[in-house]
Amino acid sequence: MRVLMLGWEFPPFIAGGLGTACYGLTKAMARAGHDILFVLPRKIDRSHSSHVKLLTPGDLPEPAHDDTSRASTKRTIGFGRTPDSIEMVQSEETERLLQSRVEMFELEADFSSPYPGFDPKQTSQFETMIEEIRRSRSQRQVKVAGVEFPIESVTSDLIKLAWKQSEELAQNDSDYGSDLMGDAQRYAVLSVALASQMQFDVIHAHDWLTYHAGLAVRAMSGKPLVVHVHATEFDRSGEHINQQVYDIERMGVHQADRVIAVSQLTKNILTYRYGVPDHKVDVVYNGVDQDDRSQPTARIEKDDKIVLFLGRITMQKGPEYFIRAAKRVLEKVPNAKFVVAGSGDSAIKMINEAAELGIGQKVLFTGFLRGRDVKRIFDLAACYVMPSVSEPFGIAALEAMHHDTPVIISKQSGVSEVLTHALKVDFWDTDEMANKIVAVLKYPPLGATLREHGALEVRGLAWDGAAEKCVRSYGRAIASQH
Repeated sequence: MRVLMLGWEFPPFIAGGLGTACYGLTKAMARAGHDILFVLPRKIDRSHSSHVKLLTPGDLPEPAHDDTSRASTKRTIGFGRTPDSIEMVQSEETERLLQSRVEMFELEADFSSPYPGFDPKQTSQFETMIEEIRRSRSQRQVKVAGVEFPIESVTSDLIKLAWKQSEELAQNDSDYGSDLMGDAQRYAVLSVALASQMQFDVIHAHDWLTYHAGLAVRAMSGKPLVVHVHATEFDRSGEHINQQVYDIERMGVHQADRVIAVSQLTKNILTYRYGVPDHKVDVVYNGVDQDDRSQPTARIEKDDKIVLFLGRITMQKGPEYFIRAAKRVLEKVPNAKFVVAGSGDSAIKMINEAAELGIGQKVLFTGFLRGRDVKRIFDLAACYVMPSVSEPFGIAALEAMHHDTPVIISKQSGVSEVLTHALKVDFWDTDEMANKIVAVLKYPPLGATLREHGALEVRGLAWDGAAEKCVRSYGRAIASQH
């Protein structure tokens, strides 16, 4: 199956678990023989491509006006290339890239996280653009950003428009994240331009920033759309939601042909908070890369007991509960140290709270980690704590277990639905959280049992199973159109 996948994160440039999930899922789908076209909003260092083949807008030939040249352009960047299109490749490196089952299209954007504040100026333009595309398609026309194109000329003319918008938005001197909606609109235009030259069977859009792009591509191509919900606005903001983000999410999940939720917890939110019919949502749990294991390394100090918090430091992740539990733990285990690996808008508040509680010297902040540093910190930790207030899944818990680290997780997390050999606690119960941390630190047999059985349990949570379920969801979406 050929899949057009839309996402905002991909390793090594990750803002959270979304990038890890996209990486693991595409890797498993490629192993199963499926072809993936992945469109990103930023440039990526090609040396980190792994199983992913990278193609940037700069790799596309200048659109030609005659039909013959246009056909060659389509074969060059699409699937099913013919020998004459392969001859257009100018280097052996590019030729090797063409053989991958996953293609990465990178588009520049002036932000790196899907969760900053923004100045929502252009939301209504999204709806207008999608409606115009949907109406004009029946007339063999595509209308994007106020410009109308015949279907036959969309390959060249729409790319010119996409390049023009890209250049204009690259000059945006607004603050970080201030034009998030504008960037998402540009991503939608460029996704339509790229999709107009590709052959694919289904569109897979990850989280709300890609929903407009997915709907626009579906309106242009007529292919089914599957939206993948990794988190909702209620997870990110509690009851104080951003109404415009909620409206985009609601529109996406209702207009999509199929919806994938990362847990039953998320499915319940979609059903009760967004009004999505129960039968339309497929639950697909995240997995863990079974081949990605760290080698043992030395401890920081012989007698140190490392307790790890790893993730975005935001309200959703419950960092303040981790600090409050740390205070109680240190009363019973003075040689414990608490490592906070991550970054986010609550980091300063977390540092200040540790200082106010008088445990600042026992809490170490590493900043955002990636790659080998993540593996090493899991190896150093005596236990991993995930005190999330609302966690759609919690992929870091699987990674911790995969690296033989005992885990203590919030009952308010999707991953608690699939893990048996993990200690579970209500995020707000910091006394009980502290008791469980102390138990792991002071009683080695408990930690050994959690490591042994956890390692066995996590082997059954591979990305291959998640990929297979996603493909089934694609099938349901395709069948719904007939």
